Amino acid sequence: MKTIRNSRTMALAGLAVVGALTMTACNDDAASSDTASTPPATQAPATPSAAPTTPAASASAAAPTGDATGAAPGGSTGGAPAQAGPTAAPGTTLKIGDAATIPFVSGSTKGTVSLAVTSIDKGDPADLASLKLGDKVTGMVPYYVRFKVTNTGSTDLSFASLTQMKGTLPDGSEASEVMLIGTFDKCPHPSFPKGFTNGQSVTSCVLALAPTATKVAGAEYWGEPYTLGKGVNWK
Repeated sequence: MKTIRNSRTMALAGLAVVGALTMTACNDDAASSDTASTPPATQAPATPSAAPTTPAASASAAAPTGDATGAAPGGSTGGAPAQAGPTAAPGTTLKIGDAATIPFVSGSTKGTVSLAVTSIDKGDPADLASLKLGDKVTGMVPYYVRFKVTNTGSTDLSFASLTQMKGTLPDGSEASEVMLIGTFDKCPHPSFPKGFTNGQSVTSCVLALAPTATKVAGAEYWGEPYTLGKGVNWK
């Protein structure tokens, strides 16, 4: 299955527009329980040509993650009880590797997490072959936006997912995004495991695309209470 999402609807289509549409790719082994939830259709993406306002982050809003790799890719780790810091303000910009404290909302589940983009890795266009996206990704290069989530609140976040992460281009506009359903070894994207309580961490990944003439240079988290263009940014 291949679907394209614009700012308001989900529909079958055969054309991808950079920064405006989101593709959904199903691998042949998509029966896996490793499934990313679809972002709410009411969240409208920013106009590709408009760069989000990203004022510098205050020192209190971010703290270095220390080990940038954290848990093994796609895996989870436990640790000492985690203390939540001040909540990052909309428009906060951090360095890759630094963590922000953010509210986490997934349906009726609400909590607090520490979130850090740990790396943005350039892939090879051949990586996309198994996703069978065909001409929709011609001339596009995959980038793997990898991030680490640590539960710093008191809510058990078992089986929730953090999916509202997007790659951004050098001008701040959105990169095209492929929503992964099923297993894609280049970019593991697990839900939070059972027992995802305070101090537990998980690493995940989103797949972003950029034309060969540019690159994915940053990332933005835009989940509630943030919005696209006024989220938490990493560069």
